[in-house]
Amino acid sequence: MAELVPFTVPMESDKTLLVWGLSSGPTAEALHHSLFTVFSQFGLLYSVRVFPNAAVARPGFYAIIKFYSARDAHRAQKACDQKQLFQKSPVKVRLSTRHKAIQHQAPALNGSRCQELANYYFGFNGWSKKIIKLQDLSDLEEGENEDILAPRQKQSLQFLCALEVVLPLYECRSPGVGRATEPLDELEEGPLSFLRKRKTAQKLAIQKAISDAFQKLLIVVLESGKIAVVSKPCEEITDARTEEELQDLIQVNYIPWEQCGQGEEECLSDFSFEEEEFRMPELNYN
Repeated sequence: MAELVPFTVPMESDKTLLVWGLSSGPTAEALHHSLFTVFSQFGLLYSVRVFPNAAVARPGFYAIIKFYSARDAHRAQKACDQKQLFQKSPVKVRLSTRHKAIQHQAPALNGSRCQELANYYFGFNGWSKKIIKLQDLSDLEEGENEDILAPRQKQSLQFLCALEVVLPLYECRSPGVGRATEPLDELEEGPLSFLRKRKTAQKLAIQKAISDAFQKLLIVVLESGKIAVVSKPCEEITDARTEEELQDLIQVNYIPWEQCGQGEEECLSDFSFEEEEFRMPELNYN
């Protein structure tokens, strides 16, 4: 059966492994490195997080490992459960189970994560981005004749980016829009600092546009290992006010606008184990 891999934070239970029985000898940083080395052999990892056992348990650590692919997570669980891996005693590896009453909508991956996922499945030369427009919105708000080296009259820098992600092998193009704001301090900002923040705002807008473009795509991993790409169905209507605001700035056939600034979060408070024989102490994720 084919598997769909979206460009969102993996929050499904079948993509999350719980590892316990980690010895107390190494540091958490050393365990993180060892776990990443072992489990990344089975597929691209979103995160590896190591925690000390609760005070009521014996000294040691446990870990939560997230894959982008459920198939990779299953293979890793079967291969690593009850194995010594990098320590003298065997570790337990289980797929997590999520309380059915609690559901979380997966946030979008940021631009860097999207590029990492695209590079893994499509290859570094398998996709590219084409910037269509990079618009300085702060200039539009303050007036076109202002000197960009006189930032004291501006409260913030805002850039809007419209681009297109291109996957030539799959004859696929996906548009994306991103908007970024960088605040300015009227009393402290000088010309060099202003230019640096201007560059930062441009990069952030591009990254958000990349993320927006990839949100419209799904990676299809076939059983044979071959990769395909499909477009997500358009389920939400673009906000009419936003379209009007963008009409004079960007000439693109179709660019849905979504609110930027979606953060990536991992909701770890609702995991449990499938086995009744093991009861994990209450976890503190603060």
